[in-house]
Amino acid sequence: MIRVKAGAFMLLAIVILLNLSACSHRITQHKMKSLFRHSAIANDHFTGFALYDMDSSKMLYELNSNKYFTPASNTKLFTFYTCLKMLGDSIPAFRYVIHQDSLIFWGTGDPSFLHTGIKATNGYNFLRHSGKKLFFSTGLYQNDFYGSGWAWDDYNDYYQAEINELPIEDNVAILYAGKDGQLQISPAYLSMYLKCDSNYKPTKFRVQRNFLSNLFIYPAMPVPADFYQEIPWKATTEVNIGILQDTLKEPVTEVRLPLSKDTKTIYDANADTVYRHMLQPSDNFIAEQLLLVCSSVKFGILNADSVRQYSKEHFLNDLPDAPQWADGSGLSRFNLFTPRSIVKLLCKISDAMQNDSLLHSLMPAGGVAGTIRHAYKTDNGKPFVWAKTGSLMNVHNESGYLVTRKGRRLAFSFMNNNFTRPSAEIRDEMVRIMTYIHDNY
Repeated sequence: MIRVKAGAFMLLAIVILLNLSACSHRITQHKMKSLFRHSAIANDHFTGFALYDMDSSKMLYELNSNKYFTPASNTKLFTFYTCLKMLGDSIPAFRYVIHQDSLIFWGTGDPSFLHTGIKATNGYNFLRHSGKKLFFSTGLYQNDFYGSGWAWDDYNDYYQAEINELPIEDNVAILYAGKDGQLQISPAYLSMYLKCDSNYKPTKFRVQRNFLSNLFIYPAMPVPADFYQEIPWKATTEVNIGILQDTLKEPVTEVRLPLSKDTKTIYDANADTVYRHMLQPSDNFIAEQLLLVCSSVKFGILNADSVRQYSKEHFLNDLPDAPQWADGSGLSRFNLFTPRSIVKLLCKISDAMQNDSLLHSLMPAGGVAGTIRHAYKTDNGKPFVWAKTGSLMNVHNESGYLVTRKGRRLAFSFMNNNFTRPSAEIRDEMVRIMTYIHDNY
C-alpha cells in the first residue's frame, strides 16, 4: 500500500514538474506585461504591440493593438498583399498595338523598366528591336506626381521620386564625380540641366534641384572625388520621353489615344524580384508604381486611389479595424493602421504565399538582409525574424514574422509613435524584446 502511494506521489510530482516546465516556455499575459512594464523606452511614448501564434491561430498578447498608428513603410505590406491578389508572376511593362509601320504603346507604371537594381530589359529590347516607328500614348495616369500627404520639401531626397505612367531608371538622377574631376549626371540626357551657381553656397558640395523644374544647381567649388548623390528628376512627359529616346537611340513620338481593345502586353521583371526590391531596402518608388500596375491590369487606367479602394473592399474587408490607407509606400502621414490589423494582414500574406521559405526570402531578414540586417544577430547563422520596418520623424515600427527557438511561428506588429529620443534607441529596444521572445519561447 505504501509502495503504491509512493509511486502515485512520484508520478504526480513528475506531472507537476512537466507542467511547470511547459509553462516556463509558454507566452503568458503576465510575462509579456512584465516585459513591457519594465521597458524604460516603451513607456515614454505611444506604443502598440500584437503577437499572434500562427499555428494555434491565437492572439498571445496585445498592447494598444486596437489603436491607430502612423505606419510609415509598414504600409508596403498592404501594397504587397494587394499585388499578390491582383498581379501574376511577372510585371507588365506596357500595352501595345502594331499598325503597319507603327508601334503604339501605353504605360502601365512598371517600376522595373530599366530599374538600376532590377535591370528589367524585356520591354526595352522589344521597343529597341521592333523595327517600327514608336508612339507613346499618354493620358492614362490620373493622380498627382506626389502621393496624398507627402512632405513637399523632401523633393530633393532620393526616397521621394515622382510618380508617373512610364517611369525609367527609377525616376532618379545619379550625380557623381567623373574621372576628370567634373560633375557627372546619369542619365546623361539630364546634363543639359546642370548649372554652376556661384550664389549657391552650401556648407559642403551638394546639388540642389529646382522644385518646379529640372534645373540642377551646384556650387562653384571642387567636386570631391568620392561625391555621390541621388536626386529625383521632375518626371514630366517631355523629360521621360527624352531619356527614353536617348536610351533607345530611336525617336519616340507622344500621342494621346484611347487604350485600344486589341492591345497585347509585354512583361518585364519577375514579380517576386520586384517585391524583394520593394520590401528589403524599402523602396518607395517601387511601392507607388506597383499600385499603378495593379490599376492598369484591373481598370485599364492608372489610378492608385481606385486600387486602394478596391483592395479595401475586396481583400481587406475582414481586418479587425478598417485601414486608413493613403499611399503605396508609407511616405504619407495620412496612413493609419492598428497593430492587430497588421497582424491579420501578415497572416493573409502567409496564406496567399503558401510558402514560408519564399515569403521569408522576400522580406528583410534579421542579421542577413534588408533594413534589419544590422539590427539583429542571427541564431547560429540563421535569421529568426523577417520583418518590414517603418520610419518617419518620431515614428519607428516593425511588423513581420518570428520563429522561436522551439519552432513556434509568430506574427507580430510592434509600433512606436510620438517619441522624441533617437530612433536607434527605439529600434534596439524592439530588437531586445523580440530576441527575448525568440530565445525563451
